[in-house]
Amino acid sequence: MSETRKLVAGAAPEGASDADSAARAVREMFTSIAPRYDFLNHALSFNVDRLWWRRTARAFAEILAQPDARILDLCCGTGDMTFALRKQAGMRSLQVVGADFSHAMLQCALLKSRGRAAQNGNSMTPRWIEADALRLPFPDQHFSLVTSAFGFRNLADYDGGLREIVRVLRPGGECGILDFSEPSGFIGRLYRVYFKRILPRVGTLLSGVRGPYAYLPDSVERFPQPQEMLDRMRCAGFREASWSPYTFGIAGLYRGIK
Repeated sequence: MSETRKLVAGAAPEGASDADSAARAVREMFTSIAPRYDFLNHALSFNVDRLWWRRTARAFAEILAQPDARILDLCCGTGDMTFALRKQAGMRSLQVVGADFSHAMLQCALLKSRGRAAQNGNSMTPRWIEADALRLPFPDQHFSLVTSAFGFRNLADYDGGLREIVRVLRPGGECGILDFSEPSGFIGRLYRVYFKRILPRVGTLLSGVRGPYAYLPDSVERFPQPQEMLDRMRCAGFREASWSPYTFGIAGLYRGIK
């Protein structure tokens, strides 16, 4: 890694001076947009985000087919990745848990979950836990799979988050981190115009809150590039690590095996 990249430790919202203040700022941002979070995600991504969640869930179909599997969706937000995992698992009674440190986002996830419970039965709905991704309330070697969709990038300590994922994974367990990237070439140029100029303005207009959508492109730019992220995963304890680009590299799935 270059010296510049080595300095990248985690999310750094404007005004944050340390890891604790960064975490507080991130929580406050997501609390402020929680009521319109789903609408904004789908609108600003032109509904492509739905395809990314389903594709990620399919990537772990083998684990989700195991009846004794325990699944954790970390930084779950309003639960869309969690629901995609639950749907991919079908009628199997495996345990799926969604965890997030934003109470407001979890309240949205719970309301959505209750709406689905009438169709699938309570046993087929995820569990929801309010928890800090850097200090998870789970024992060592507890989960078969840990995922995180567009939330890991917001952690105040990327390496600490990876180590915590490794801690709660069983030997041979897998990790899947779905997050934004910065594509290259002509697509990359178009993407940067949209992501850095148009999206923040539209997001602010629709949400009525400026901070989160000014922060979003900065957080993606700050996030490690794929090769560095893979290096960090291996250093954290993943014996295998890979990255699969989605939609011209606008997003991508990091996979690791403990």
